This record gives sequence, C-alpha cells and structure tokens, in this order.
Amino acid sequence: QVQLVDSGGGLVQAGGSLRLSCAASGNISSVNLMGWYRQAPGRQRELVAVATTGGMTDVSDSVKGRFTISRDNARNAVYLQMHNLKPEDTALYICYAQIIRRAGLTPTLYWGQGTQVTVSS
Repeated sequence: QVQLVDSGGGLVQAGGSLRLSCAASGNISSVNLMGWYRQAPGRQRELVAVATTGGMTDVSDSVKGRFTISRDNARNAVYLQMHNLKPEDTALYICYAQIIRRAGLTPTLYWGQGTQVTVSS
C-alpha cells in the first residue's frame, strides 16, 4: 500500500504565506515526479508546480515569483512555499507523485486527499 498525505492549508489574508507539505509512505521503491495541482470551484484543475528527483522544478506562470516547490528525496516529500497569496489562489491543493512500488514496474500516479487554501481579501 502507498499513501500520499498532504497538509498545511488554511485561511490566510491576502499577502500572507503558507507552506504545504506532502509525504509518500508505504511500499515504495522510488519516486519520480512530485508536484501540486489545485482545484477551485467552477474552474479546471490547474498544474501549479512540479519537481523531479534530480531537482529540476517548474511552476505555472500564474504563481511564478510567489510560489516555490522543493523536495526531500530521503523523506519522499515535496513542499510548496507560497508567498504573497491572492484571493484567486483560493483552491483545494492536491499533491501527486509518480511512484514505482517495485523495481522494474512502471510508475503509478498517486494523489493526496487535498488541503484547502483560502485567501481572504
């Protein structure tokens, strides 16, 4: 069994900061990509940030300069540091990871349960 647990969301005023965390646990051989999507009511799911095992990262244009993604490969964890939050950042933030459960198997995509971020104006 593999579990992906994300946390760190909350209610914050515009201009504030939050740090989201996500950790994978269970029968894991290796983890490839890890990252974050967000889902706001009435809007399409948006890819926010992604990080490779080797340390390459990318964030969407909508959060560039405000959000930073980082990984701790030893802990199979990924983090999203969010600064200068805006009301339009309000969404359910969902962690994902491409996990190989046993060497030789193809990666499987796993999802966290999501953590709510609400930014008040």
